[in-house]
Amino acid sequence: MNESGQAIAPLVRYYGVEGDRLLVVHDDIDVPFAKLKVQWSRGHGGNNGVRSTIGSLKTNDFWRLKIGVGRPPGSMDPAAFVLKRFSKSERDDVHGAVYRAAEVIERFIREGGESARQFAGEQNT
Repeated sequence: MNESGQAIAPLVRYYGVEGDRLLVVHDDIDVPFAKLKVQWSRGHGGNNGVRSTIGSLKTNDFWRLKIGVGRPPGSMDPAAFVLKRFSKSERDDVHGAVYRAAEVIERFIREGGESARQFAGEQNT
């Protein structure tokens, strides 16, 4: 995942995908647990996969669907935090977030990024 740009960039170039039609889905520790956020043209925010994608595409002009994992507790290493298994008590929320994320992706495909952004915001209420 940390080198995902190496896979994304050749496909984007081969198929001629414009940035406004590209949606990169990734976890984000700055988004509350199981919440969704859609954004356009942002930095990598410390996510190595997004950093790789920006570097490989040579632009940050694409959409992101961020799935919140929340902040690590105490002084826990963020990399270890995002790689740990979800607890039993978190699993229902994770399943719900994945289901809502699929709905956001469908909206993105049908209606574009701005519509997906608004829809994701509605899903968090």
